Amino acid sequence: MQDMLGFDLGFVQSIAGITSIHMVDIRSLDLNLLRALDALLAERHVSRAAERLHLSQPATSSLLARLRDVFNDPLLVRTGRDLVITPRALALAPRVRAVIDDIEALLAEGSRFDALTARQRFVVATTDYVQALLAPWLSHKLPVLAPGVDVALVAPDSTRIERQQADGEIDLAVLNLARVPGALHSRTVLTERFVVIARKKHPKVTRILSLERFCALEHVLVSPAGANFVAATDEELASRGLSRRVRLSVQGFLAVPPIVAQSDLIAVFPERLARHYAKELLVVEAPLPLPTFTMVAAWHERVHRDAAQRWLREKIVEALAEQSTRALRLSRK
Repeated sequence: MQDMLGFDLGFVQSIAGITSIHMVDIRSLDLNLLRALDALLAERHVSRAAERLHLSQPATSSLLARLRDVFNDPLLVRTGRDLVITPRALALAPRVRAVIDDIEALLAEGSRFDALTARQRFVVATTDYVQALLAPWLSHKLPVLAPGVDVALVAPDSTRIERQQADGEIDLAVLNLARVPGALHSRTVLTERFVVIARKKHPKVTRILSLERFCALEHVLVSPAGANFVAATDEELASRGLSRRVRLSVQGFLAVPPIVAQSDLIAVFPERLARHYAKELLVVEAPLPLPTFTMVAAWHERVHRDAAQRWLREKIVEALAEQSTRALRLSRK
């Protein structure tokens, strides 16, 4: 149970139980002193407590003296050859153990992640192209690997991506390398090349597409920024003194296959995604060399060492590698 500020009430009550009597100054306590108190109260024997703490007997006796001063109570009283626990110490023992358990859990938080038992949601910002590669893997593998984990795939805003990650709005971004702010950590997840797609039975497209025919046909172009009619393909053509007619510009990759399938427009398209449509569309080699592009996973320093976030990154990389291999294997059957 938590209070309105988010503190675990059991932890608060444990601290209150230790400090309420005689109002112990919290500044006089540290974790090592609490560990010593826990060992002494459990063993009720200085030598055995020293062994448990990996300390010498004099050092443990010194800690007992400090604890007696802090709590204004003898805690352990010698009776003959034995040490007897005082009523105050008896009341403290379970509370001290609870506090130590809570502190250890707090320190361990973020250092381990059990996917099978975790209850967590992640937000991944990426293009519809990457979403199309990721979604099948996530829908099939995630319920088995991490039944309590949910993942939201959202469109990226490259102008705000760093701020969104710093604020915790998104956990991970998978973007074109050119669009990743330099302040973010990054890891390459795939390098992609382009092919040409056209509808089946296109009257002017065969398995081998000439550069002349490529330039003569009308194109649909993907412009993530929106409303652009020029891309890297046009720069490559211009370097050869050539050009093409881009009749239609769309902002997302997934809009292109239906357009191509129902028209005579062709498109320069990422190969992995194109192979998913190989049964419905013609997928042919581009008649000129086109630049490749690299997609990277990018994340903020804020989550760099978090175990859950590391798990997420590994699974996204694994998913894209697996789906990419599958797509390319299918394409060559």
